[in-house]
Amino acid sequence: LNYIEPGLTRLDVLSIASGIILAGFIRGFVGFGASIIMVLVLSFILGPHKAVPIAALSGLPSMLQLLPTAIKHAEKVFVLPFGLAAFFAAPFGTWILVIVNPELMKIYISGFVLLMVCFLYRDVRFPRADYPALLISIGGAAGLIQGATGMGGPPAVALALSRRTDTEKQRANVIGAVTTLNLCNLLPLWYYDFFSTGVVVMSITCIPLYILATWLGTLFFARFGHNYFRGGALLVLACIGVTAMIKAVFNYSNLS
Repeated sequence: LNYIEPGLTRLDVLSIASGIILAGFIRGFVGFGASIIMVLVLSFILGPHKAVPIAALSGLPSMLQLLPTAIKHAEKVFVLPFGLAAFFAAPFGTWILVIVNPELMKIYISGFVLLMVCFLYRDVRFPRADYPALLISIGGAAGLIQGATGMGGPPAVALALSRRTDTEKQRANVIGAVTTLNLCNLLPLWYYDFFSTGVVVMSITCIPLYILATWLGTLFFARFGHNYFRGGALLVLACIGVTAMIKAVFNYSNLS
């Protein structure tokens, strides 16, 4: 990695590898939190301007693997309005990422991680999840969050699970919503020149480790079950978020 990103220490490389393994593992056994972990860990080593695009590119293989399921089973009346709103809002989120001070952005990202942990812990569900106005509103908000932080997934997942439909369609709706968010972030990131050669090579380097960790997480899910590990995953996210927040505030105060 030092050839890709000069100046990295052994501790930096170990932290990046650990973050990728943890992100893939958690994605494998609980299905959420991977992007949150990757963006958070990478932002403190490489900065938010590299962390968000690397997380976006690294997640593409697993996203493409699940795409046929979304196309076959997802409800178009859910995915289309949500997706259109997300695509419209994502560039504004990326613009926020561009103009905000990177050190200040680390504080925002850390704070948002803690907010998403609370959101997921409370297992939030939206009433009237069939209303087009709600789909568009949540889609726009998720797209804005995705563009700015790469973490728009939790509101999308909550909205998808709030719909009264069978389990297969709910799962497909979740995949469709998260896939839409991953795609809507790519064009704005490219437009603002976030996909440098170093970012692309770093992403490609991360993918095999991410896929392996996801596979291991899937095995643990099959053996121990979702309910047992969900609390553990949220605890890991909370600890990372608190630690990152303290470090971000300390670094920003030294700059002021």
